[in-house]
Amino acid sequence: MKKLYTFISAVILSASLWAQAPQKMSYQAVIRGANNTLVVEKQVGVKISILQNSETGSVVYTETHTPTTNTNGLASLSIGAGKSPSSDFSKIDWSKGPYFVKIETDVVGGTNYQLTSVSELMSVPYALNSRESGNGIKSVSKTGDTLNLNNGSFVIIPGISAAQPKPTSGYGPNINDVDGNTYKTVYLGTQQWMAENLKTIKFNDGTFIKFIIDGSEWQNNNTGAYSFYDNDDSNIFTNGLLYNWYAISPTSNGNKNVCPSGWHVPTDNEWTILTDYLGGENIAGGKMKEIGTINWNSPNTDATNTSNFTGIPSGCRNTNGNFYHIKNNAYWWSSTSSSTTNAWYRNLFNINGSANRANVSKADGFSIRCLKD
Repeated sequence: MKKLYTFISAVILSASLWAQAPQKMSYQAVIRGANNTLVVEKQVGVKISILQNSETGSVVYTETHTPTTNTNGLASLSIGAGKSPSSDFSKIDWSKGPYFVKIETDVVGGTNYQLTSVSELMSVPYALNSRESGNGIKSVSKTGDTLNLNNGSFVIIPGISAAQPKPTSGYGPNINDVDGNTYKTVYLGTQQWMAENLKTIKFNDGTFIKFIIDGSEWQNNNTGAYSFYDNDDSNIFTNGLLYNWYAISPTSNGNKNVCPSGWHVPTDNEWTILTDYLGGENIAGGKMKEIGTINWNSPNTDATNTSNFTGIPSGCRNTNGNFYHIKNNAYWWSSTSSSTTNAWYRNLFNINGSANRANVSKADGFSIRCLKD
């Protein structure tokens, strides 16, 4: 299969696998201009062609679209529902494939189309071909790689998911918390993380988290609470807030969630999945740290931020209510207890590139990075 990428940096094709075969396919693409900048909130021209047998085969169907990209440069359309169709999309005999989809685009919204990509259709013909075969699709397996047919037989489709595939790297869409704070997100392997520290002062049901300034009150508190470093609110924008573990534990916070809806505080195991993906604890920290010495104290050893996780050294508030280690260390809670009094966390250092796993008192104040459910 040959893929030619000129303006589109990411493409997703899917067919909804219904018992009755669909007559269109969803298509999404991130549109970039010739200088590789995102084409944001602009109308673009797209020409779709379905080719038979090869990447240069006979054209059996064409149509055009003029979608408008969103704030992330994403254009969405449905193949089979475009303008000026050359024939009836529903009459394509998918049993006579293979078929290829050819995409041409005009980033200024006209008809001066430039070749963007040619790729083979893999999952779609199985869904659409059920119309011709008469078998029909009864259901899709939980793993997404098997179609169970009405006649009792099945079709295995290796590597095909019932849902659109999730990216494994790069930035994802921004998310908002209940307070309206906006956060970047990043795909890392099978996970999607917030790329900034949490700043919310409320649980996601809108109820307030306890705010503690006084050190002695912090020391004697065993309920969910937050503060900000040195009680100086100028630290919030870059570093976020510092939360004790009680604020993230459903057993101590009334079964509430500090993360945005659809997100959660990662478990100890989920942190391990991340550091393993980045090469193990000994080197993962360098890939997770923001580069430079604007926020990190020198030497910020091994910092590359190749993961786009952008770890910031926001310091901590310990059990006696004092603040420590801003610009030197980053600390993030996991949701996993190590004992009745302690919980697991991860931290990064300015003097090496490791990602340390340890446990500490649940009364300490650490940063939070949320993980998508």
